[in-house]
Order: sequence, then structure tokens, then C-alpha cells
Amino acid sequence: MTSAATHGFLPLMAVNPNAVRAQVEIGAREYERHFGRRPRGIWLPECGYYPGLEEHLAASGLQYFIVDSHGLLHAVPRPKYALYAPIYTRAKVAAFGRDVESSKQVWSAEEGYPGDFVYRDFYRDIGFDLDLDYVRPYIHDGGIRISTGIKYHRITGKTDHKEPYHRGWAIDRAAEHAGNFMFNRERQIAHLHDAMGRKPVIVAPYDAELFGHWWFEGPEWIDFFVRKSAYDQNIFRLTTPAEYLRENPRNQVATPPMCSWGWKGYNEVWLEGSNDWIYRHLHQAADRMVSLARRFPQADGLQKRALRQAARELLLAQASDWAFIMKTGTSIPYAVKRTYDHLSRFTRLYEEISSERIHEIALKEIEEKDNLFPEIDYRLYAGA
Repeated sequence: MTSAATHGFLPLMAVNPNAVRAQVEIGAREYERHFGRRPRGIWLPECGYYPGLEEHLAASGLQYFIVDSHGLLHAVPRPKYALYAPIYTRAKVAAFGRDVESSKQVWSAEEGYPGDFVYRDFYRDIGFDLDLDYVRPYIHDGGIRISTGIKYHRITGKTDHKEPYHRGWAIDRAAEHAGNFMFNRERQIAHLHDAMGRKPVIVAPYDAELFGHWWFEGPEWIDFFVRKSAYDQNIFRLTTPAEYLRENPRNQVATPPMCSWGWKGYNEVWLEGSNDWIYRHLHQAADRMVSLARRFPQADGLQKRALRQAARELLLAQASDWAFIMKTGTSIPYAVKRTYDHLSRFTRLYEEISSERIHEIALKEIEEKDNLFPEIDYRLYAGA
């Protein structure tokens, strides 16, 4: 699977189909550059889908995408098998829905495994716990306490009192939780198979940063679960969406609604009072990028470098993280600055390219600063 180039929230980019198409295709090409083949599916940024997006996915050769649970449950017509079989969109790209039960068991710190009291506490760190003179060599030069990544405590409970972390206990608990997850999937799948009369599929995707970061023992849990699934049961097997489609090519045709994994399930996280100001600028920049790509279809030399860098700056400005941070309030000045910086660099490049007066030294500085997608093709923005 791939994702869009810079995790742009695609439903709010739909006013410019070429911008959506570029996000999808550049992400697919970058996957191909690293893995040596085209991706078969896509993790939609923020699980953000809108009707018609599948046309762009199909154009990039993608076979499937993932939506949040309500994306499948509210599809039209209503899917016969709910979340437990994919649907085909009109463009013959399949949509898989995220399973609620298995997601919550692993993802939720309140109801799931990561909040168990024997696991390592993410928030307690020696950078804040130990005497300043002792940790000074490991923190900010100015004596500002920061997280070092060295954490000595287990979660213990919901108070500030924390007991020392015991690695053996935590690994044993990860094995127990892997066994519990396997048992729950056995019961769930056996029930669904009897009710559906066909093989169900349980789609259980998670953010990679959960494992080893927020949930320190997460990688061990995955290891235990995979091994137990292979040796300790015979009800289900691990698979991928592409493999499931090859084995089960006949599926219902339906259209999901606009949806995302965000609060209330739609656009609100990325479009509300704290961040709505960014979109008129993003849309204008996207329109300008399309006009540049159409005006200079055969650029070379300095002009081609400037056009490629303009595309990079637009992609970076479109990253969904900036609007998300503005909404959640975790680091608002940083998110605002990144948005301003990329849009400002894009605007400068647009004006220089349009007037055919490109400043090479300034361009080189920007290229060194924002140098992702080394093989980017700006002509994608020109459309068909």
C-alpha cells in the first residue's frame, strides 16, 4: 500500500481534480521508486474519501483503499455484508472498511491493551524525573528539560505514582494480549462465517507509530500474534486486501459517502474555525500550479528545476498535519509557520517562473531545504 504524496486531505482538495490526481500519483511513484513495483492499494490520508475519488485511484492502477467503518456502513446501496466484505466502486476500485471491534482493542488506551498497568509509561521520562545536574548532559544545552526517550516506569495506575518498569512482566502481558486478540478473532470470524455464508474479512489497520512509540511493547505484541495465528489456531489466516480480492473477486457494487476517521466522521477536524483560513490559499496555489504545468509543458534546465520545486512546496503546504495541529492545539505556531513558509515559497517561485526571471541562488536554497520526491514530474498537474 501507498498513501498520497504528503498525506493531503483529499476531500478538501476535490475542487481541483488535478491536485488530487498529483497527490495520488506522486505517492504511487514514490512507492515504486522504493519498492520496485507499483502499489496495489492506498491508505487514504485520514481515511478521507469523497465520491469520485476512485477515478483518480483507478488511473494510478490502485485496486483498493481503506475507509473508516461508517464509510462502508453508509454506502449506497447499503452493503449486504456490512464491514466484513469489500465493495466495488463504479471505477472497479474496492473499498474495505475498518473493523470497529479489533481496532478498539489495540488502539484505545482506555479500553484496549496499551493502557495495561504493567506496560511502560510513555509520559514519564528521566528528562523530567531526575535531578537537573544529573540529566544536564542529555537535555537541551540551555538546561531546558526535554524527553530523552529513557523511561523507567510502568503505567501502574491513573495517578502520578508510578512503579518501576519490569520488562519481563510486560513481555508476558504482551503474549497474553496477543492470545486474547487471536481468541476474539476466532470467535468473531466463526460467527460471521456462519451468518454470511462466505469468508469474511476483518480489516485491522493501525497507525505505525502506535507500535513501539505510544505502546512500547507493541512490536512484541505483533510478533506474538503472528506466531500464535500461524501455530495455535486453524480458524483464520492472515492476508492482505489484494490477496482477498484475488480469492473473492465477486463483490457488491456501491458508493461510500464522503467520510474520514476524524471527529464526527467527516471534515470537521480539518475544516473549522481554527484552520479554515488556509484553504483559499491552498486552492489558489493549486490552480496556479496547474496553469504553470500547462504553460510550460516542455521545460528544461533552471525553469524545470523551479517548476519541480513549486510542485514540492504545494504538496508540503497541502499536508493534512498542519490543519490537524491547528485544530488540536498541540503546536499551533509551528503548523501556521509551515503553512506560511511553503505557500510563500510557492508564490515566489510562481511569480519568478511566470515572469521567466528565476533566481538560481534562491532556488538552490529552497531545493536544499525541501528536497523530497527527487524524481517528481510537475507535468502531472497539467492533467490529461
